[in-house]
Amino acid sequence: MELFGIVVPLWALFIGLILVVVVVWKLIKFAIKILIVVVAFFAILIGLDVIGVFDKISDFLFPFL
Repeated sequence: MELFGIVVPLWALFIGLILVVVVVWKLIKFAIKILIVVVAFFAILIGLDVIGVFDKISDFLFPFL
């Protein structure tokens, strides 16, 4: 098979395609893990805000406000 004027064997294209798919899959898995961590972090922050932890902290730090 000729690609950009260079003769490339079909097996090399196949291996290259497999490598690209593996790299893309690993990037997607990493992005999903980062997304889960970010969502969990913000869910914890929302939970703490709902139960009033930040209000108690601000009342303790700034009682005169």
